[in-house]
Amino acid sequence: MRAMSDTCVPPQPKAEIEAVDVLIVGAGLSGIGAAWHLQRHRPGLRYLILEGRHALGGTWDLFRYPGVRSDSDMHTLGYHFRPWLQAQAIADGPAILQYIRDTAHDHGITPHIRYGHRVRRADWSSASARWTVQVDGPEGPKSPEGADNPPFAFSARVMHLCSGYYDYEAGYLPTWPGMDSYQGRRVHPQHWPADLDCSGLRVVVIGSGATAVTLVPELAKTAAHVTLLQRSPTYIVTRPREDAVANRLRAHLPAGAAYALTRWKNVLRGLYFYGLAQRKPAAVKAALVGWARQQLGPGVDVERHFTPRYNPWDQRVCLVPDGDLFQAMRSGRAEVVTDEIAAFTENGLRLRSGTELTADVIVTATGLQMKVAGGIQLAVDGRPVDLSQALIYKGLMYSDVPNLAFAFGYTNASWTLKCDLTAAFLCRVIRAMDARGMDHFTPRRNDPRITADNRPPLAAGYMQRAQHLLPKQGSKAPWKLYQNYLRDLLMLRFGRLHDGSLVFGRKSEGSTGNGTVKTAVPRTLMDRLTRRP
Repeated sequence: MRAMSDTCVPPQPKAEIEAVDVLIVGAGLSGIGAAWHLQRHRPGLRYLILEGRHALGGTWDLFRYPGVRSDSDMHTLGYHFRPWLQAQAIADGPAILQYIRDTAHDHGITPHIRYGHRVRRADWSSASARWTVQVDGPEGPKSPEGADNPPFAFSARVMHLCSGYYDYEAGYLPTWPGMDSYQGRRVHPQHWPADLDCSGLRVVVIGSGATAVTLVPELAKTAAHVTLLQRSPTYIVTRPREDAVANRLRAHLPAGAAYALTRWKNVLRGLYFYGLAQRKPAAVKAALVGWARQQLGPGVDVERHFTPRYNPWDQRVCLVPDGDLFQAMRSGRAEVVTDEIAAFTENGLRLRSGTELTADVIVTATGLQMKVAGGIQLAVDGRPVDLSQALIYKGLMYSDVPNLAFAFGYTNASWTLKCDLTAAFLCRVIRAMDARGMDHFTPRRNDPRITADNRPPLAAGYMQRAQHLLPKQGSKAPWKLYQNYLRDLLMLRFGRLHDGSLVFGRKSEGSTGNGTVKTAVPRTLMDRLTRRP
């Protein structure tokens, strides 16, 4: 953490401060899961979920483009405590959203959500060992409670940021010459117009990621023709929409047991293939390209359109359930073009090669814009926090920032797997803190041998673009990200809290002015307090 200026005076709250133990920011997949863990493992704590939008669900409520679905199976993307009971393992967006809503309702989480509460700023005071959180009520639509939300202030012992990693307001959109001259309709998938019907129209989808490969086969069902325009290829693999093993297990075992077995099957399979890709990238690349060639059949230039320049898992591999993208291409309803855009024209696009693409609709599936910590301005004892200078502790906390955790899932596996471990670990930390009568916990880079690694965890475009804003990982544990669920499970659920980096202290013991506490909990005591919740 680095001070961006000498002092920073937090804004004065405009309403009476409401105090809670834990403040969860975001009512999406990870926020609802975090609330469940608090209720289960720390039932005496008072918590609230602040949601800036007027509905829960996060990503799965925001994205409404045709065919929106997960590219992870629901046996690992789902919560470990709530079995996924539908036959389709690769679920669509509405089904996932309903799953989140049902979880919040059935576990009594919904009454704890405050909608239309957008967190703008959070200030930590070492003197009181609390966060003061400034929350704005957005103009326009009213909350489900039927009243506009004026600015509020909250006080919390602990904050858990579950607001995701990208900007909900707008996706990433490059600029090309002539964009204003295009006479057709241009849309970004992050804000798909409800009135847009592509039936009988010629559509060009710009992009090569998960959103693009999802949109193309769905639009091809009714559009006159769909072109996937990509600057460079990505790895695309086919996986059955239904998990036959899961369905057979569910027919013969209790739902919970069948779900747990399927979850572990998929976790171990994913770890095996990711590890294989790291050990033998050339062999895995040849296999992935070969599978695509089999799916496409003759007549497609696989080397040009489906052979990436990078190794598998340098970027996230795209999944197409039941090979729907390949089916659309074999049928002639869709095609792929690998080229760069020279300019927009009145009727479509002109490519670097000189090719002209005519389009009634152009979909810019060009990616996301990252927003670190949900865009919240953080300050510790009056000093602004520059997260680009922070190290990430165990993939869930920032160095030198007290009593704060964040949810960030895996890049090579399901998002929820890591978020579940994060929420459980935070409960362990709060339990240890309260049992000893401590007031705060802070990750400290106490080992001078730890160096910062500026490489993002994934070579995806949205991470590359935001690299200068992102916190860094360290050169070794507990500051290094291994993207390994089994390793994280052992470290976060069963490992000792006293690792030389996580420091506990009391507010009465004072601080040095930047939140540094003078004493820590002895190892022998911590060993007794760090059992599972």
